Amino acid sequence: MIHEIATLIIDPATAPEFEAAVLAAKPHFEAAKGFVSFALERSIETAGRYHLVVGWESVEAHTVDFRESDGFAAWRALAGPFFVAPPSVEHVAKVI
Repeated sequence: MIHEIATLIIDPATAPEFEAAVLAAKPHFEAAKGFVSFALERSIETAGRYHLVVGWESVEAHTVDFRESDGFAAWRALAGPFFVAPPSVEHVAKVI
C-alpha cells in the first residue's frame, strides 16, 4: 500500500465550503479500484493549506485507474474551483 499526499491551497475564507466539497467527493474515491483509505488534514500553522491523504493499493491505482475515471473528474469538479494554486502530489511508502 502507498499513500498519495496532495497539498491543496485554498482561500481560507472558503474553508467550510471546501471541506463540504471534499466530503461530497469522498464517495468517488471510495468507489475507485485500489482505494484503501481517505483523510483530509488542515494545517495548523498555515491557513488555507490542507493535505489530502489517500491510501491506494499501488501508485498505478491512483495515477492510472483513478485519474482516468469519472470519479476523478467529479472530484476535480467539486474541489477544483477552491484551489488557488495547482495541487502538489507526492506518493509515499511506509518504511517503519
